[in-house]
Amino acid sequence: MQPQSLEDALTIPVQPEMDLVPLNEAMDELAAFDLRKSQVVEMRFFAGLAAKDIAAVLGVTEPTVRRDWNIARAWLYRRLQGGTQP
Repeated sequence: MQPQSLEDALTIPVQPEMDLVPLNEAMDELAAFDLRKSQVVEMRFFAGLAAKDIAAVLGVTEPTVRRDWNIARAWLYRRLQGGTQP
């Protein structure tokens, strides 16, 4: 089974044969690297919250949430593709 990108995971429903272990491990690594970015991913990807709702929960601005989301997505995509992180 080939690794799936986060982008694919965001656009297709989770399928039973999809291996979520690498995503979970990547999320743990992201949390160790930047907790707020991992919280943004959890709230947006897993809970389906909008940027304004995430901003209210975290006490930051919507642009900050959008920036964190974009950086976290790129970070996770690279990690899931087997890339190394700084």
